[in-house]
Parts: sequence; structure tokens; C-alpha cells
Amino acid sequence: MGAGAANQHLEELARLRRVRDRIDREYASPLDVAALARAVHMSAGHLTRQFKLAYGESPYRYLMTRRIERAMALLDRGALSVTEACFAVGCASLGTFSTRFSELVGMPPSRYRQRAQRPVAGMPSCVAKQVLRPLRGTPGQPGRSQPVRNQEAGTAAHP
Repeated sequence: MGAGAANQHLEELARLRRVRDRIDREYASPLDVAALARAVHMSAGHLTRQFKLAYGESPYRYLMTRRIERAMALLDRGALSVTEACFAVGCASLGTFSTRFSELVGMPPSRYRQRAQRPVAGMPSCVAKQVLRPLRGTPGQPGRSQPVRNQEAGTAAHP
């Protein structure tokens, strides 16, 4: 790879990182792939392809994973209902939220909320947070069915 191509590749990675950072910051706002792509001067298709290559999932799936993580934290606290948590993290449809939550966590949000009311026996909260973090499984397998590779660190996280 020549110097020009290497610089172009690094610039594209920086744009992808800006998209990821924006999703992390603005997960509760209405975000769509077309608007994210326009902000970094890419087409929606190109952004989706490159984001998936860099991070292992599409921008939409990444956004939904962040929203579900935040919803899990809200439900863990027990102060909000499932519907309130759904809207607090930026989801507009309770049905879609519940489906995605079940896919990632392996149980519906209502059951998760009930389970969250009971502390994880003998487990420090920092460990519980890491162990219970939602990870996408293989297609057709809900929840935490496979190790997920951390693309930046180059390590595998085992559930």
C-alpha cells in the first residue's frame, strides 16, 4: 500500500471512529445511517460496509446494541418501567425494542427487569457489568452464544 493509499485508509478509519463516537454519545437521539453517512461525507452503503469491516456489525446494529446496554443499566436500577426505559434510550417502538433486547440478552426486558431486582450473589458490580454485557450471538442463537472479538484490542471476550 502506497503512502497516499495508507493516508486515505487512515482518514476513512478516523471517519468511522467519528461515527462510532457519535452513536455512543447520541444513542438516545433519532439517528439513521443516511444522516450519519452525510456527516462524514460517505454514502450510506459505503459507511455500512466499511463500519461492518472495522467493527464487526452495521452502524444500525451497533446503535441498537448501545441502546440495549443503556436500557439494561436503567432496568438494573429498577426505577423505570420497560416502556420508560425503551423511550429513554431512543427507541420509538416497544415491539422492536423488546425483540432486539431479547435477541441480545436472551430474555425479554420485563424478565430482565425482574431478575435485575435481585443482586448477583457474591459478584462485585464491576464484574457483573462485564459478564452481563450484551453480546450478539450467532444467527438463530439468542444472546451470548459465542465469543465476540474486540476489533481494536485484538482480543476475544468470552461470555
